Amino acid sequence: MRVLFAGAPGVGHLFPLVPLARAMRGLGHEVAVASMDGGEPVAASGLPYLPLAEGVDWRREIREAGRTERPDLMRRVVETNAADREAFVPLAAHVNNRVADAAVELAARWRPDLVVYEYLFPVALLAATTLDVPAVQHDLGFVRTPGLRALMLAEMADAFARHGVDPLPEPAATLDLAPPSMAGSQPYGHTLRPVAYNGEGALPEPLAAPVDRPRVAVTLGTVPPKTDGLTRIERVIAAAAEVDADFVLATGELDLATLGTLPDNVHAYGWVPWRALLDTCAAAVHHGGSGTALAALDAGVPQLALPDGSDRFINAHAVRDRGAGLSAGAEEIGPALLERLLTDTALARTAREVSAEIAAMPDPAAVAQRLTGLAGRGPR
Repeated sequence: MRVLFAGAPGVGHLFPLVPLARAMRGLGHEVAVASMDGGEPVAASGLPYLPLAEGVDWRREIREAGRTERPDLMRRVVETNAADREAFVPLAAHVNNRVADAAVELAARWRPDLVVYEYLFPVALLAATTLDVPAVQHDLGFVRTPGLRALMLAEMADAFARHGVDPLPEPAATLDLAPPSMAGSQPYGHTLRPVAYNGEGALPEPLAAPVDRPRVAVTLGTVPPKTDGLTRIERVIAAAAEVDADFVLATGELDLATLGTLPDNVHAYGWVPWRALLDTCAAAVHHGGSGTALAALDAGVPQLALPDGSDRFINAHAVRDRGAGLSAGAEEIGPALLERLLTDTALARTAREVSAEIAAMPDPAAVAQRLTGLAGRGPR
């Protein structure tokens, strides 16, 4: 059987698909991942990468759609830094429309028996429907997607009709990574254990060594620092200098030279495998990305989320409301907040409870087996 995975470009959209894709491959199926320009890093996972609509830039197309077609929506997106998802997803649907023909052509050429796609890329649902094969929507975290999916598909009605698809289809199944106690009052879909994929590579040797005092992992993700500057990380560093703990900045390619000399207890490492780092830590501070938050929950460590837009407020509030961590704005960052993160026993206890809950969720191998039955065919 051939299984095509697809998602919007960016590690936050594609990396969560990797564990299930690898599980599918482990069952003997042929697997590939398709995305637009910017999705190439997923190839480092060892999965074949299929470029889609080369030269079409996801973010530029969203900005252009907002400027020329839906300035009302773009204004809401800018004002909330894309936290207004009902404004953002119609603009994302515009990009899906833009690459619809290319997606259908790619699917017709590769001939998958099953398509798995993340929720912001329903053009893959279109491609699957034209081939009369099942499509499975792979959610990414705590965003509840049925209403957003309906909104996106309504915006794409012309593209579906152009390819002979009417009425608008629904996915054959939806996979939900949220732990059941954090899935809201109306759970839906099939649960899938969130297994972190953070790229290849091991922890730097100093971080793998035993620690003699609490360590805190700090990241602001791959996108927020590029768009919002260093304000929050500067505040975290200043507060960390007054806390009896070591802080590890996992900042990727972010240039921290403008910060000058770091305090003795703050260490910058560039790219670090986040989930492996968490196993050496007592707590985490991050931007509120879904994969980042789920990894901390899986590790069973309390977390401080500093959301700034997109779906990050939803993720941060889900963690806060469950009692497994804190959520704060940049102006609230200070030594007292970091001390509470490290010393509040209720946060630590709840984080461990959620970790146990995640461990009981169906793992990618079990879900891959179920999806094989959905497609109705074995390996070929």
